[in-house]
Formats: sequence, C-alpha cells, structure tokens
Amino acid sequence: MNECMLTDPELGEIRLRTNARARRLTFRVKDGSLWASLPPGTALAEVRRAVEQLRPRLRAACLANRRAFIDLGYCIETDFFRLSLAEGNVGRFLSRSSANALQIVCPPGTDFRDPALQDWLHKVVVEALRRRAKEILPARLDGMARRHGLAYRQVRINTGHTRWGSCSAGRNINLSCYLLLLPGRLVDYVLLHELAHTREMNHGERFWHLLDELTGGKAQLLRHEMKQYRTALPAASSGQP
Repeated sequence: MNECMLTDPELGEIRLRTNARARRLTFRVKDGSLWASLPPGTALAEVRRAVEQLRPRLRAACLANRRAFIDLGYCIETDFFRLSLAEGNVGRFLSRSSANALQIVCPPGTDFRDPALQDWLHKVVVEALRRRAKEILPARLDGMARRHGLAYRQVRINTGHTRWGSCSAGRNINLSCYLLLLPGRLVDYVLLHELAHTREMNHGERFWHLLDELTGGKAQLLRHEMKQYRTALPAASSGQP
C-alpha cells in the first residue's frame, strides 16, 4: 500500500492510502484522523471531488471522532477513574498514582502541540485506563454473576474502539477498558448486558425481558442513555483543537 497526504482547509490532513484490493474510494475516521482508501490509479482530482460531495458527512464524522487534545487543562473525572496533568520541577514526565487517581507530572515548558507527544500521552492514558479496568471490571462482573445466578467462563479486558463488550457462544466475555469512562450505572448495565448473553445469545424478546429483570425495569432507558457515549478518551476540557 502507498500513502500520501491531502490537506483540506476545513477537514485538515486526509491520509490517502492506495489499496490494490479496493474497488471504490472510501473514507473513514481512525484515531482522530481522516483516511481515504483508493483503488489503484485514482487521481487526486477524483479524491477532491469525492470530498466535496461528502463534505457534510465527513465533517460530522470528524467531529464525532475528534481525538482529545491532552494538555495541563485536560482531566478525566468518572466514578472509577480520575486523571489530571500538572507541571512540576522535573526533567522528564513522571506519574503519581493513588487509589483510582493518576496524575501525570510534566516538565516546565512542555509543547503539547507536538503530535508525537500527543500520541505518547494517549498511549499512557489508555494504558492507565486498561490497568485500572483490569482491577475493577472482572471483580465487579463476578459479583454480579454470583448475585444473579449467571455463569461465564472467563473475562478479558481490551482497548477496542468498536464495542463496549461482547460475549461469545462459549460464554467468554470481553470488556473495553473505556467502560471506566462511563457513569457507574452504565458500567453495570453493560456488565449485565453481557451476562444476559450467557443465557440468551441474541437480542430477541427473551433477552430484553431478562435484561429488564436484571436492571430493575430500566433496560431500555439505560440503552438509550448509552448512545451519548463512545469508546474513546473524552474531548479536551481546555478548549484546545
């Protein structure tokens, strides 16, 4: 695959990738960047025409998947995870942990606009989130399973962006570490959702009846509330782009 870049005044940098298997021009947003997959021989003029035709949809997709800008004003405050940054008299980045809180101490004059630094900070935060999720979620899932008489084989924590959780036919449960960014009631909803799949593998009427019992009649209400969240770090609180 060959890669190059196209800069758009509104959408910013669009990463172009030629794919020998691609049959048509397609766009997607990944990790905050807009990517275009091109069939061999696609001209830049054709890409620009496609951008203009799809601009409203591409704009909406970029806004929905905007990567958080992490600087001294960035923080996360949820029921299960807290993170902040502070400037310190240090020569390199340090971390301080206590209970469910993590503070990243930054050297004076740090240039947070450096893309490489942003990539590194995102990796640090996601890894901290993953470690905390491994401490919290398996124990919480096990407690709920015992309370409701539901059984699963094993649970794994991942950093996937596509699903909050999943349950296989073998009753193996996968959970996204990004669950810790949700309010506690929605964390529990997702755990109960996957536990319900250990008994009902589809989303049929019996599944929703069971989940409604497990959530005290709030399954549809919680399901609707989940739609305002996504599996990604929350947007910057400092107002930076």
